[in-house]
Amino acid sequence: MTAAFSNVTYWPEWAKASSLYEVNIRQYTPEGTFDAFSHHLERLKNMGVDILWFMPVFPISTTRRKGKLGSYYAVSDYRAVNPELGSKASLKQLIDQIHALGMYIIIDWVPNHTGWDHVWMEQHPDFYTKDISGKISEPLDNTGKSIGWTDVADLNYDNQKMRQTMIEDMIYWLTEMKVDGFRQDMAMLVPLDFWREVSDELRVVNQDVFMVAESEEAEHLRSGCFHAIYGWNAHHLFNSIAQHKAPFRVLDEWLNVYNNMNLPGSYMFFTSNHDENSWSGSEIERMGEAHQAFAVVSFTLSGIPLIYSGQEEPIPYRLKFFDKDLIDFRHFAYEGFYKSLLQLKRDNKAMWNSYFGAPVQRIMIDSPIFAFEREKDDNKVSVLVNLTPQHQKAASDRVISGKNAFDQSEVYFEPGHEIQLLPWEWLIVVNNK
Repeated sequence: MTAAFSNVTYWPEWAKASSLYEVNIRQYTPEGTFDAFSHHLERLKNMGVDILWFMPVFPISTTRRKGKLGSYYAVSDYRAVNPELGSKASLKQLIDQIHALGMYIIIDWVPNHTGWDHVWMEQHPDFYTKDISGKISEPLDNTGKSIGWTDVADLNYDNQKMRQTMIEDMIYWLTEMKVDGFRQDMAMLVPLDFWREVSDELRVVNQDVFMVAESEEAEHLRSGCFHAIYGWNAHHLFNSIAQHKAPFRVLDEWLNVYNNMNLPGSYMFFTSNHDENSWSGSEIERMGEAHQAFAVVSFTLSGIPLIYSGQEEPIPYRLKFFDKDLIDFRHFAYEGFYKSLLQLKRDNKAMWNSYFGAPVQRIMIDSPIFAFEREKDDNKVSVLVNLTPQHQKAASDRVISGKNAFDQSEVYFEPGHEIQLLPWEWLIVVNNK
C-alpha cells in the first residue's frame, strides 16, 4: 500500500509543512470581532499554527436571512466587510499582524451563490440563474427541487461578465487586503473551466496564492487549480469507526483507492470543521474517547491537516450557525496535544505536504493496530494507532526505533516485539538516520 507522487499543483515553499486552522470570528470571542481575535494570535503562533482560514468576512444579507445574524455564506458584497466583525481597516491591521508573526491567511470565498440583497441584484440581475417564470432562483438540486438554501440566490456561470467580475473581486482581496489565498465554498458546484480561469488570473497576481476547494472531486486537483480538497470520505470513516459502526480495516480499502489516485498530500483531513460541528456535532459528540486518536491519524496521513476553532479547548458542544454563540476558552486542555502534532508536521520532512513529503506505507497489516510509516531521505515517522475500544497487542514486523514524538522517550522494537496499546491509544516514533 504505497503510492508514488505524480505531477500535482505547484505548492509554495511556505506551505510545504503547513497545517490549517479554521477561524470562526463570530464565535471566537464575546465581542466576535477582528480586534478581539487578534489577542489570540501570539497563542496560536506559539501552538504552531501557520495558515489561518477565516470563515467569510463579508456583510451578510438581511433579505430572507436565517436566524438573527444570518449565514456567513449569504454574502451581500464581495468587496466589503461585515461591520459586526469590524471595519475593513481593522481587518487589514489584523492581516498585517498575522504576516508580521510569520503566519498566512486565506479567506472563505462563496462563488456559487450570494445573498438576496447582494449589490449585484440590482446592478446585474443577469448574473443570476432564473426559473422558467424569469425569477431569480435559489440553488436547486439536479431534479429542480430546493435544497433548503432559501437565504441565497444561485449564480449563473453561463454569464461571462459575472465570471470576470467574480475574479476581479478575488484579485482585489489579493492586491488590496493582501490575503494569501482562498478556501472556495462548494467548489464542486461551480464549472471546472471557471477554476482554470481563476487559477490563471490569480497566479499572475500572486504565484503563491493558496487554494483549497470544498470538493472531493479529483479533477479539482488534476486541473492544477487547487492545492487541497476535502477528505470527506476518510472523515466519514473516522466517524463510523469511532461509533463502532465499522471496523478500522475499512481504512485500508479507502487508502488503496486514495493511493491509486496518485495525488497524495493534497487532501485535507480533519475531525471537525464549521459544518461538522454545527450540523453533526463536535468531535467529542461524534467520536467520544476516539477523537484524539483520529486527530493523530488526520495529522499523519499524507495530506494537510485542519484544526477548527476551539478544538484546543476543547468545545464538546455544537456552535450555533445563524446566531451568536461562544467558544468558552478557559483551560486550553488540548493545546499541548495539538502543539505536538503541529511540531511533528513541521519538523519532519516525511510528514510534509504534497510532493515535499512522503506517501503512506502500511505496516503490521495483519495486526489489530492501524500502523504505517512515511519516509523521506533521512527521516522516518512510524505511526501506530489503536482504533478500537479494546486493549490491543501486536507483534512488530520490523525494527521500529527512534523517539516518541510526544514525550521524546527512546523507543526500540525488534521484529516480533509485542506492542501493547490501550483503547484509542497511539504511538508516533520519529527516526532521523
